[in-house]
Amino acid sequence: QVQLVESGGGLVQAGGSLRLSCAASVSTFSINTSGWYRQVPGKQRELVASISRYGSTNYADSVKGRFTISRDDAKNTVYLQMNSLKPEDTAVYYCNAYFRGPVGLQDYWGQGTQVTVSS
Repeated sequence: QVQLVESGGGLVQAGGSLRLSCAASVSTFSINTSGWYRQVPGKQRELVASISRYGSTNYADSVKGRFTISRDDAKNTVYLQMNSLKPEDTAVYYCNAYFRGPVGLQDYWGQGTQVTVSS
């Protein structure tokens, strides 16, 4: 079982920055892939960025060059630095962990944090 707690969301003006944090109840190095997803009402949850156990990163085209995912294994925390925010980045952001637990590889999710970007 993995518990994920997000923080850092809020209201920001377009062009501004926010940093999201995701504190995990297990070693982040033990997580196969950690990621950030976002969802707006009426749409499917979409991948924003991910980082593998060995540090490989992947980004949605819409955030490349603006967002950076990172991980601090000493703090068991995954971050999403979001710069040059746009109104279309407004969404609930969810932390995800793809983790091998007692029953095999499973997805675990945080409770979500709201990010609102005003124009």
